[in-house]
Amino acid sequence: MSLTVRTYGGDQKPRMGFFTDTSLCIGCKACEVACKQWNQIPESIQGFTGHSYDNTVDLGANTWRHVAFVEQRKELTPDGGLVEQAALEQLASETGVQTYQEGDGMRWLMASDVCKHCTHAACLDVCPTGALFRTEFDTVVVQEDICNGCGYCVTACPFGVLDQREDDGRVWKCTLCYDRLKDDKEPACAQACPTNSIQFGELGDLRERAEERLERLTAAGAEKAQLYLSDDDDGIGGAHAFFLLLDEPEVYGLPPDPVDATRDLKTTWSSAALAAAGLGAVLAAAVFGGRR
Repeated sequence: MSLTVRTYGGDQKPRMGFFTDTSLCIGCKACEVACKQWNQIPESIQGFTGHSYDNTVDLGANTWRHVAFVEQRKELTPDGGLVEQAALEQLASETGVQTYQEGDGMRWLMASDVCKHCTHAACLDVCPTGALFRTEFDTVVVQEDICNGCGYCVTACPFGVLDQREDDGRVWKCTLCYDRLKDDKEPACAQACPTNSIQFGELGDLRERAEERLERLTAAGAEKAQLYLSDDDDGIGGAHAFFLLLDEPEVYGLPPDPVDATRDLKTTWSSAALAAAGLGAVLAAAVFGGRR
């Protein structure tokens, strides 16, 4: 698949996106704050769940960036974990994986989640009003003034990203700071990230950078490290917001095999039409054949 948008003629731009390296995330939530400030999003504190220190819980109409906190209790080795701790310190010095994520018998996984801006976007396909559109950067944006609040896109999204505001029923989500992109500016969340966990740029360059980072982490012993949504051959054709995870997607609350819900619609309708035609032929034969 080409890494250049081809639907805007001379106004086309390179495909832009986010690469989120969760091994660098410190859970500071600077990205959440910057997103809210720039886009003037209402507060969305949901309180503590009792399972995490995270108080925004998930993505929604008023939370376009969400830093997930995953706390796991580790099994200590017979020596009290000294060998493991030494290995972690070496990993940190060699690759930049921060030791705050592993310590005191706990494993801390943190990841800043966002709309994935899918290459095959089911939300865009099911929108009846054209409120969702694909930009010249190949990202997906909602035009709130056109949204009629039908909610079709909410159920179509395989990641549960889209949501409706309670006061007006319209859908709101990350725009990948489309207004800033048009002015050649970096999205607010990426600019605010103090550790460069959220990296913004051309999609092709980001994927190359992510592959190199994954190789370094894997070689250093991060056995479960993996890229998520960086492959054009996955169920959504790849995403403009993809991640380097240190564990399985489910651990972060992400679906392991997301699929565009509209991907097989053409085949489904074609099969239905053939079945209907076949049934019609059988009924016709039964009716006219019985008159002889």
